[in-house]
Amino acid sequence: MSFLKKISLFFFMGCAVTYNAQDTNYVRRCLKFLCSPTCFGRGYTKGGLQQAERFIITELKKAEALPLFNNKWTQLFTHPVNTFPKHCEVKCEGKTLTPGVDYILNPASCGGKGKCTLTPRDSLTLVGNMATVSVVVKVQKKLTFGVASACKDNTIFIELDKKRVSTFPTTLEWNITQKHIPNFESRNIGAFIKGTQTPDSMVVFTAHYDHLGGMGRSTFFAGANDNGVGISGLLDLVRYYKTHPPKYTTVFIFFAGEEAGLVGSEFFVNNSPIDLKKIKFLINLDLIGTGDDGITVVNATEFKTAFEQLKAINAEQHLLKFIKPRGKAANSDHYWFTEKGVPAFFIYTMGGISAYHDVYDVEKTLPLSDYVDLMALLIKFINSIK
Repeated sequence: MSFLKKISLFFFMGCAVTYNAQDTNYVRRCLKFLCSPTCFGRGYTKGGLQQAERFIITELKKAEALPLFNNKWTQLFTHPVNTFPKHCEVKCEGKTLTPGVDYILNPASCGGKGKCTLTPRDSLTLVGNMATVSVVVKVQKKLTFGVASACKDNTIFIELDKKRVSTFPTTLEWNITQKHIPNFESRNIGAFIKGTQTPDSMVVFTAHYDHLGGMGRSTFFAGANDNGVGISGLLDLVRYYKTHPPKYTTVFIFFAGEEAGLVGSEFFVNNSPIDLKKIKFLINLDLIGTGDDGITVVNATEFKTAFEQLKAINAEQHLLKFIKPRGKAANSDHYWFTEKGVPAFFIYTMGGISAYHDVYDVEKTLPLSDYVDLMALLIKFINSIK
């Protein structure tokens, strides 16, 4: 941050420069734990999601926030998910491949153990057929993992990194443990800080704390930008508002099940412990770990007056390089709130690293380029809401 930016922030938020510099260290500490092997990708094996849940609740208690769900911190829901909890071994031409680097499994793949001969289907696809299973191997420019709610019976789906395949393989061996869980127990986490002036009205900050989990016993997807930084940012905001009491009651929701299809936020709006009509504005944070090229605001065209206010504050304070408007999109947890009539922005940063849904989205390479400026903008924007 430039000297002029620091001066403007000082006059705008008093001692905010010192506060924010200190909290960047807090965000890093949170990120390191959330992206660690202990949380194992905050997914569906090795108790990774539960480890993240316990960490978040501990931090909320330290900040002396209040639990949202009738004096409880969590809201239970279930959903189906396909997992790969143990073996994840693949060989091409007898050479052992490195999971996450050389290949990934399509999240809808089945498992098993076997060997087959591959034949080309097209320029990027190889197939193999056995009596009990079909094999589909695709060559991709980038490996991108995900979460599947179901398994495609009797089909092994493997994706190879094009950069690491010199020639198309003719033989494939695999030993894959796959387990479909029809009713995985996930939990949304919620907290609030009561407003000092208009406590019956609310502003809401949200972020999802789940990610992709792991693929086998040792390979996991840390999810620093998606969405360890969003979780850490919400915890940072909880601490800020506890020491800077808000005008409106301020609610913080950490959703599970986002990567599984926004199922946690959908469950929340259909079983909400708060009156959605009393929400003045909602801001959803996801992928906020860069910022070299500014931010994108989803729903900017839906809530034009609010978007113009956000831009005006940014121009006055000289914070972010660029604020890009985007229309309505069902691409994160703000969506179900918008469908219920809640005014909401989904904000993500642009520029910097390109790691996404892969093993390279890790804490040590996440720059937090404009994190301080983004938080300053959001706080000023919320303060401007009438």
